[in-house]
Amino acid sequence: MLALVKKPRIEISLQGEHFNELIDWISKKYEVNILVYEESGSIAVEETDFGREMQSNRIGNLLCAARLKASLSQSQLADKLCVRQNMISEYERGKRRLSPAMAKRMAEILHLKAERL
Repeated sequence: MLALVKKPRIEISLQGEHFNELIDWISKKYEVNILVYEESGSIAVEETDFGREMQSNRIGNLLCAARLKASLSQSQLADKLCVRQNMISEYERGKRRLSPAMAKRMAEILHLKAERL
């Protein structure tokens, strides 16, 4: 079984007996999504609902992950870019398109290759 705890984002691979008890226990505190529930093998993450959701907002997810890796809040990144915090939120949620100029500015601050954005 492959499970994902959404907040905090934790991926867990479980095998053996009594894994359902562990998932029930974790689910009491965190939201859990089961990505794969097959005893015989696994499937590509792209074939799961989670994978499709992540791909639909690839740039926003990349920005969010890079911002968190840089230990920046949305407000801190917004200050560095001289924009409003809600713009960062909109970029990360896929509600606002990223211009080439903004992609370059963000890439410099977040230490990414601009081409990835």
